[in-house]
Amino acid sequence: MSKDENSALKLQLVSQPQEYFHELLSGAFNKRSLKPTAETSFYLVNLLNQFMTTDALYARDAEGRHREEALALLVKEAHELSASEEKRVIYRQVGDLSLYRAGFFQESLNRKLVDIDYYIEMGGHAYREAASRHDEKALRIVFEELAHRFGRFVDVLADVSDQTMAKTERNLLRLYENWVQTKSERAERLLNEAGIIPNATIKKNVQ
Repeated sequence: MSKDENSALKLQLVSQPQEYFHELLSGAFNKRSLKPTAETSFYLVNLLNQFMTTDALYARDAEGRHREEALALLVKEAHELSASEEKRVIYRQVGDLSLYRAGFFQESLNRKLVDIDYYIEMGGHAYREAASRHDEKALRIVFEELAHRFGRFVDVLADVSDQTMAKTERNLLRLYENWVQTKSERAERLLNEAGIIPNATIKKNVQ
């Protein structure tokens, strides 16, 4: 069984997903020479556990209904609200969604008008706003750290995504297409790990 198949199997069989994500995050932190606080690490473990279901990829209103507005519109709404608690909830949602999408869906974001820089900007801003409005000191510190190092935490989640993504032919084809379009170093590294050496003579505008 390959390493990737083993990782996928482990994700299916583990009785406590938090333990699995803690292990992956610890490896990614070491790889990136990043030492977050224990509280921030714990927050990220719970975040990954929460996003195991696609249902969590959408913001929700006060009644629990899905909201699919652009993140910028959610931030605008939060800015216009008068209740501090409602502002905090929306800003936290925007921060969480931005971090997860930017970390786990980098390849698809590179093919869209809204790219990863958009999510980094929106997410960092949202966590700063959430921190400034939170009464609980521990969470305030977590949000401040996430805001300050948002780009680095995106890279950490991207590393976790690499470990959990099954290297199917379809995924490898998408990865290769992404490399052709962007010459992404990350895409090239993942292809190399899969035994594929991209052709450096291929131009970006090749269809």
